[in-house]
Parts: sequence; structure tokens; C-alpha cells
Amino acid sequence: MDAHKLLDLYAIGERKFHRANLHQANLYAVDLSGANFSEADLSGANLSQANLSACNLSRANLTDADLSGANLSGANLSEVNFIGADLIRANLKESNLSRADLRTAILILANLSNVNLSEAEMSGADLSGANLKGANLIGSNVMEAELKGANFLGATITEQEITGRVLRLGISHRWVTWAGCP
Repeated sequence: MDAHKLLDLYAIGERKFHRANLHQANLYAVDLSGANFSEADLSGANLSQANLSACNLSRANLTDADLSGANLSGANLSEVNFIGADLIRANLKESNLSRADLRTAILILANLSNVNLSEAEMSGADLSGANLKGANLIGSNVMEAELKGANFLGATITEQEITGRVLRLGISHRWVTWAGCP
């Protein structure tokens, strides 16, 4: 599916784009709020300034996607692959990022307030100046993440998330690969 077809379908009321292939699509500043992109391939897509609020992107592939300044508030982003994604100044307020893969993602100045980041993989992510106020980070991995100036006020986090001292056995992450397949 190309970007034009997606926008045409969205304009006539379609919201179901489950498993859509939108690899490297240019969706700059579009409004796709409330759409279902579960298990879709949006790798390398330009979604900067897009409105994706209340979207279902669970298990989607957003590897190397540009989501800078995007609105993802209230979105279901569970088990999403955000490896290398640009989320600078993105609004992720009250979204579900449980078990998401955010390795090497850039979340500088992102709004992650009241976000569920339980069991998320964030090693190597840049969270400089990010707002994580009230976020749930239980079971997440923030080892080697850049946290300079991040706001953790009221966040739920324990020493094990920061030090990595507790080995979490029995947890099976099903990361989405670059091809959009689990």
C-alpha cells in the first residue's frame, strides 16, 4: 500500500490497516488518529509531525522511522520495534509501550509522562531531557541509556532497572523484525 492510497482510504472512514506495508512511506504531518496499524511495517517511514493519537500500533515495525514531533498520546505501542527511530519531541503521553524495543531510539525532549514502559528494552536510547513523570518502568532495561536531564518524578522504577543486577528469566520478548514478522 502506498501513502496516497492509505490517505484516500482514511479520508473515507477506513481505520483498519492491520499488517499494512508502508515501508519508507512519506506521511509527514498527516492525521491518522485512531487508526489500527497493528503489525504494520512502517520502517523508515517519515511520520514527523503526524497525529497518531489513540492509534493501535501494537507489534508494528517502526525501525529507523522519523516520528519527531509526532503525537502518539494514548496510543497502543506495545511490542513495537522502535530500533533507531527518531522520536525527538514526540508526545507519547499515556501511551502503552510495554515490551517495546527502543534500542538506540532518540527520545530527546519526548513527553513520556504516565507511559507504561514495563519490560521495555531501552539500552542505548537517548532520553536526554525526556519527561518520564509518572511512567512505569518496572522490568525495563535502561542500561547504557542516556538519561541526562530526564524527569523521573513519580516514575515507578527500581534499582534493578538501572543496574541490571537481577536476571529476568522466563521473560520472552517477541520483537518484530525489520520485515514486520514476529
